[in-house]
Amino acid sequence: MEVFPECNEETAWVGVRWRVGQATVCHLFGGEDQLYRITFRAEPDEVMAFQHLGAPYFKSEWGGNVVGMLVDDDTDWGELAELLTDSFCLQAPQRLAETVERPSA
Repeated sequence: MEVFPECNEETAWVGVRWRVGQATVCHLFGGEDQLYRITFRAEPDEVMAFQHLGAPYFKSEWGGNVVGMLVDDDTDWGELAELLTDSFCLQAPQRLAETVERPSA
């Protein structure tokens, strides 16, 4: 996965998060129950779609546009890379978002 400009990794209250400025792009946490989860930002219509898809996706209670995904042996890493790219572009200033190649529609 491409590294996002000005996106920094930091320790969160639980797990690790990546932020651009003060905006969280994604947050990886878990392991206590042998399961890892990642949350990311999505467009409102996509949040509803992910919520209705069910596992491995879930609606996070941390914000209106936050979606979660269970990370396991069945994770589609290409799909996750696209979701994280979209999340970065939603959270980053336009000048940074424009420098990132977006997934094809």
